[in-house]
Amino acid sequence: MPLPPRRRSVPVRVGHVTVGGTAPIVVQSMTNTDTADVEATVRQVRELALAGSEVVRITVNEKEAAAAVPRIRERLDALGVNVPLVGDFHFNGHRLLTEEPACAEALAKLRINPGNVGRGSKRDPQFANMIEIANRYAKPVRIGVNWGSLDQDLLTRLMDENSKREQPWDAMDVVRESIVVSALESAARAEELGMPHDRIVISAKVSGVQDLISIYRNLAKRCDYPLHLGLTEAGMGSKGIVASTAAMAVLLQEGIGDTIRVSLTPEPGGDRTNEVIVAQEILQTMGFRAFTPMVVACPGCGRTTSTYFQELAQDIQSHIRHRMPEWKKHYAGVEEMTVAVMGCVVNGPGESKHANIGISLPGTGERPVAPVYEDGEKTVTLKGDRIAEEFQELVERYVARRYARKGAPSAAPASTPAATAADT
Repeated sequence: MPLPPRRRSVPVRVGHVTVGGTAPIVVQSMTNTDTADVEATVRQVRELALAGSEVVRITVNEKEAAAAVPRIRERLDALGVNVPLVGDFHFNGHRLLTEEPACAEALAKLRINPGNVGRGSKRDPQFANMIEIANRYAKPVRIGVNWGSLDQDLLTRLMDENSKREQPWDAMDVVRESIVVSALESAARAEELGMPHDRIVISAKVSGVQDLISIYRNLAKRCDYPLHLGLTEAGMGSKGIVASTAAMAVLLQEGIGDTIRVSLTPEPGGDRTNEVIVAQEILQTMGFRAFTPMVVACPGCGRTTSTYFQELAQDIQSHIRHRMPEWKKHYAGVEEMTVAVMGCVVNGPGESKHANIGISLPGTGERPVAPVYEDGEKTVTLKGDRIAEEFQELVERYVARRYARKGAPSAAPASTPAATAADT
């Protein structure tokens, strides 16, 4: 089935990455380290980049953080991590960029929040100062509105105008309109100050699913700037994943969104890269991009009282993510592969035939054998207590055979024992 048409937007270059236009939807993320801690920030940026984040935003909130940015860029370059860095500025960005010009030079993009760049008579000069610096170093900007820090002067103005309407809008409608107007008026002002049209990205972050959908639909109709999509303060665990997916999937299906971030609150001590994986999975399951082979696994039922197939599915998924950096160097198209790990005879053979490679494990009371299918055909049947290791080796062999680039050496195989499959 063909994908829905994308909304037309102007392409913006962020380092070596293109956002908007006909470019693929870009996955990005943000660090939660103290940016002044160079080693911790470099480590996390590298982890996010290896997980698949194509752009990484870092906090620049004080002089020490701004001074650290060039060193972070240098360390990343030395490690071969060329992911573009975006500086996240609030309140004092104009001052930090003036005092630390090397910070602006090292960044690939500046994020400006029009709601807190300055109040009253200070707002325009401070906004203008940041735009002037961005222009000086030919850096694009993201005009990033957030309803938690919405420009109160603007909101008051629109509320006053609304009160004079013959049929006033609902107060929440005025807030949504204020978010849209804040973004568009700020972008227009940036252009008046010399910022090229093709160096502006817009975002409008809210935490309500329906609010986000309404606001971005409105923005999409009223401008051709690339749109950075994301639900802010999405939450922890399943709540954050579900809310982000529910909001962004609707918009993406309508062709709205050029770059996305899933703003998950990590569990204490949790892995920041989870938000990258969720963003990739949203795009991949909707068919917009392919990042890593997909593992299809049944949910289990009374026919699968053993947890064996669950453990195998988890092991295979972990194995694939571990191997992808190496596979990508040697195998073309491997990210589009599907692997099925099924738990019984009801749907196991059928689902396994639909996958590139799949295994149908025995359910409760079934014969202790596991047929393997490759490209719709049964190739071997695994037996015994080494089924997991043998299937993992079969996956490695399938990848090497099916996806090898012409003339390219095969990747070193994973340290998995050779399969001892037996035909039936």
